[in-house]
Amino acid sequence: MTSRKPPSMSMQEWIDHQLREAEKAGEFDNLAGAGKPLKLADKHDPDWWVKDFIRRENIDTEALLPVPVLLRKEKAQVREKVAKMRRESEVREYLEDLNKRIVLAIRDTTGPVIPVGKLDAEAALEQWRADHEQWLEERRLAAARVAAETAAESQKMSFWQRLFS
Repeated sequence: MTSRKPPSMSMQEWIDHQLREAEKAGEFDNLAGAGKPLKLADKHDPDWWVKDFIRRENIDTEALLPVPVLLRKEKAQVREKVAKMRRESEVREYLEDLNKRIVLAIRDTTGPVIPVGKLDAEAALEQWRADHEQWLEERRLAAARVAAETAAESQKMSFWQRLFS
């Protein structure tokens, strides 16, 4: 523990004295980050602490966007999102929910005014049907190809090989 500052010393002299003593004792040797540059804010950015927190905590930056911007992004990615869905009722439900959220965002008067516009659910559903039909056809062709390969393989095998395989 440090001793008290002598009354005859100025505060700056006392601090310098303590630093010299600590350096002699080796308290500054092998510190974490020694020899590495400091991570200082660029050009005195007033939001440096927020950006550092977002980077350090791996926060998804999309969560910081206004709702209309998020809805526009989701609307642009509808085809990719519904392509993963299997049933038409599931697609209809998702499109209805998206349109409800868009209407709520249009009615909300707070925040920036960003035009979103409702999604044409029928056009999106028709596109999903076409994509889904193509996907089903590809699956049928792949299944037929696999069945033909296994049939050809089974014809090459003898009775005993087929029996014990």
